[in-house]
Amino acid sequence: MSSHIKRWITGIIAIPLLILVIVYGSPLVFSMLIILVIIGSVFEYNSMIFKGKYPWEKTEGLVIAFLVPFSAYLGGVQLMFATATFSVIVVFLLFLFRAKDGLADFSSVAGVVFGFMYIPLLISYIIPLRSSENGIAWVFFVIVAAFAGDSSAFYAGRTFGKNKLMPSVSAGKTVEGALGSIAGTIVACVVFKLLFLHGLSMWNAIVLGFLGSIIGQLGDLCESVVKRTYMVKDSGFFLPGHGGILDRLDSLIFMIPFVYYYTVLVIT
Repeated sequence: MSSHIKRWITGIIAIPLLILVIVYGSPLVFSMLIILVIIGSVFEYNSMIFKGKYPWEKTEGLVIAFLVPFSAYLGGVQLMFATATFSVIVVFLLFLFRAKDGLADFSSVAGVVFGFMYIPLLISYIIPLRSSENGIAWVFFVIVAAFAGDSSAFYAGRTFGKNKLMPSVSAGKTVEGALGSIAGTIVACVVFKLLFLHGLSMWNAIVLGFLGSIIGQLGDLCESVVKRTYMVKDSGFFLPGHGGILDRLDSLIFMIPFVYYYTVLVIT
């Protein structure tokens, strides 16, 4: 079966399920979906970073991948941050007690801490975002903005792309594609505001589209540099035809906390 057909089959199954959970799922059901996504992402991250080594560190990362988003469900951002903070302490203490004769590899601790700050902590912001006023609409806003940015970048880059954006990180991305992403994201955010978020000002919709596109593209590039550092093409295999979960979430990982804090600090 070709990757194109696998991509369509995955989309046909995953997208309706995602919409149903976002719209009709209870806060617990929605949070459990996010927890599964985060655990899958951390599993992929562990496979890239630690490969066949460091079973303790892999286990720590997966446990924290559950605790951080579950804390976001139980107590919002405050408890989520408390869990992340004490996770850093626990990871260091476990490293301390495993250290023997100066042979411990500190990079393993750095890998665990970076992993849960990058994936569980940032993605978990979508849980309090959904619980906020007009939260369902805001969740779809983030998804639509990320999808519009990725699609616009792809088609603009394929049609007009001549100048490489960061060839040392991602050979396929172009300046023209990046500009297309910004334009496409702004348009998508404005249309979404007109259809579903009537209380959002036009100015804020444009700013969210402009800054969200830039932040999302930076998230994409950051995931690319991680993959290039560890010499992998796809982050995993959980989504047939799409690569790994991280490959689909790369722009969302940075965009979710940005939109959350924009709604908290600027709009409200």
